[in-house]
Amino acid sequence: MVKRSGRAYYMISAVAQKYNIHPQTLRLYEREGLLKPSRTEGNTRLYSEEDLEQLETILSLTRDLGVNLAGVEIILNMRRRMEQMQREVNEFMEYVKHELARGLGDWEQRLSTALVKSAPTDLVPSRPAAKREEGAGG
Repeated sequence: MVKRSGRAYYMISAVAQKYNIHPQTLRLYEREGLLKPSRTEGNTRLYSEEDLEQLETILSLTRDLGVNLAGVEIILNMRRRMEQMQREVNEFMEYVKHELARGLGDWEQRLSTALVKSAPTDLVPSRPAAKREEGAGG
């Protein structure tokens, strides 16, 4: 394990041993774009905790579910898109909450300065039930 910027990184041999895979498999995953380890100045691959989580997902898909590498790539891309969409939905929800809170404040201010202090439902008379039925049938 190597520490850089307060974070732990693992060399290819340690990762291969930990997950019981050949280092060439890790290189293949990198060539396929499934893993992107950082590199030292001497070009040694260093795997972060996030890389290891990604590797665990890849291994789960390939070993446990029998997904081929093309399928793994599609699944990982879909997961990234879903996470991005979730972030966008969360941002939108925060915006809506903010606007609603602001709008309610404006509404309360308008009501407090209104000439006639009554709810909008008090201003519209309701028709008796008998008249509604006559009007609906006619």
